[in-house]
Amino acid sequence: MMNIDMKYIQVVVGLLLCCCLYGCNPRPESVQPADRLLVLYPEYQDVTIPYNVAPLNFLVRNEGVDAVCVSVKGASDSLQINARGNKAIFPLKAWRALLEAEKEHTLEVTVTARTDGRWLRYPSFTWQVVADKLDAYVSYRLIEPGYEVWNALQIRERCIENFEERILADNSRTEGKCMNCHVHGGNSGNLSMFHLRGEGGGTVLNRDGKLRKLALKNEQMVSAAVYGDFHPDGRYGVFSSNVIIPMFYTESNRRLEVYDTVSDLAVADFDGNRMILSPLTADSTVLETFPTFSADGKWIYYCSAPTVPLPDSVQQLRYSLCRIAFDADHGTWGDRVDTLWNARLEKGSVCHPKASPDGRYLLYTVADYGTFPIWHRETELQLMDLRTGAVDSLPMVNSNRSDTYHSWSSGSRWFAFASKRGDGQYGRVYFAYLDAEGKAHKPFVLPQSDPEKDDLTLKSYNIPDLSATPVPFDASSIKRINRQLKAEEFK
Repeated sequence: MMNIDMKYIQVVVGLLLCCCLYGCNPRPESVQPADRLLVLYPEYQDVTIPYNVAPLNFLVRNEGVDAVCVSVKGASDSLQINARGNKAIFPLKAWRALLEAEKEHTLEVTVTARTDGRWLRYPSFTWQVVADKLDAYVSYRLIEPGYEVWNALQIRERCIENFEERILADNSRTEGKCMNCHVHGGNSGNLSMFHLRGEGGGTVLNRDGKLRKLALKNEQMVSAAVYGDFHPDGRYGVFSSNVIIPMFYTESNRRLEVYDTVSDLAVADFDGNRMILSPLTADSTVLETFPTFSADGKWIYYCSAPTVPLPDSVQQLRYSLCRIAFDADHGTWGDRVDTLWNARLEKGSVCHPKASPDGRYLLYTVADYGTFPIWHRETELQLMDLRTGAVDSLPMVNSNRSDTYHSWSSGSRWFAFASKRGDGQYGRVYFAYLDAEGKAHKPFVLPQSDPEKDDLTLKSYNIPDLSATPVPFDASSIKRINRQLKAEEFK
C-alpha cells in the first residue's frame, strides 16, 4: 500500500512540476507583426552553418523584451522553444537531431517576443545547413585586448560540436611566460606546436602525444623562431626569425604598431635538430615573415618587404606575397623567388597567408601597411585562386573588416578567423563557408552555451586554429614540460 501511495505522490509531484515549468515559459497570444527591426546577438540572421555545429543560441536585444518564442522549421523536422527573458537557448540533443535531419536544407527561423506586454512577431530569417563538416576543434589564445597586459593568458581548445572547453596551457602555471602561436599540422591534434617565451622556454612540439621543448635557433639566425607552420609530412617546420619593435601612437584612433627591423626565414628539421637557411631570404635589406607551406609541401609562401627608415616611414612598409620552392627529400630551398601579389601595385600589405588543404586557394590578410594588422580597422581577408591567380575580396566575409588571423578546416570548405568587428576591441572567432563554386558565405561567430558569455568575457580570442581531433595534452603537461625539460639545441 505504501508503494502505491508513493507512486501516486510521485505522479502528482511530476504533474505539478510540469505545470510550474509551463507557467514559467509564456506562450504567445494576440500576436501582432513587429513594427521594428529584430536586433540579435550574435547576428545569426541568414548564415550558412555546418550540420555538426553546436546550437546557435542568441539574445534578443530589442528594448523591453521579457519573453521569447523561437520556431525553427525545416523540410522534415522542426524545433520550438519558449523562454522568459531575452535568451534563446536550444537543447543540444534536439538541436543535433534537427541539423542531422536537415542537411542540405534551409531552416526558417521565426522570433516572437513579448515587448512591453505585447507579443510581436518579426520577419523570419534563414539558416542554411550544409553537409560539409567543420573540423570539430578550435584552439585559441585568451588574452587581454590591450598591449599593456599579457601575463594572464591561456591557450584553450573548444569543441565546436558542443560547448566543452579545455585549458591546454596556462601561463600562471609556467612562471608567467608568454605563450603564442598554437598551430596544428594537417588539422590533426597529434601534430601541433606553440612557443613558450622567456628564460628556460622554447617551442613545445607535440607529435603523436610525445612532447618536446625545442630551441629553434642557431648562430646565423637573428632570433629564435617566431611565426611558423608545418610541412605536410610533419618532419619540417618553416619559421620566420624576427627582431620585433613596438611603436605607440599618440592619435586617439590608433593605439599600437608593431614592425620588424630585421627578419629572415628558416626551415626546422625536427628529426635532425637542425635549422636550414636560404641565401635568398637572408638579405638584410629585405624583410621576410609569416611563412607557410603549400598543401603539397613543395612551396613556401611568405610575406616580403624592402626595408624602410623606421619608425618614421612605417606607413610605407608594405609586404608582397611571395613563394619559393622547397625540396623535402633533400631538405633544400629553391633558387628563385616568385611574387604572387605585388604590394606596390596593389597599394596594400599582406599578412598571414594560409593554403587550403586541397591546394586550390590561398587565404591572407590585407591592411593598408605594416605587418601587425590586429589594430588596423581597415584589415580584410582576401582569397587567391592558385590555379588562375584570381583574387576574391570576399565581400560577404569582410562586411565589417577588422579581420585578422585565420585557418582552414581539413575539408577546405570552411575557415576560421579572428575579428574585432563587434566592438573594435575584443577579438572573437568566426567561421565562414566556401562552397564548391568558390563563393564565400556570410560568417557566424563561435556559439556559446550562454549567449551573454561574449559580453562578459573581457578577453580576446586570438589566433584560432582548427583541428579535426583534440590534442593529447593539457595545462598540467605543459607545466611539467616547462619545469623539467631543457630545450633541445638546434644547429
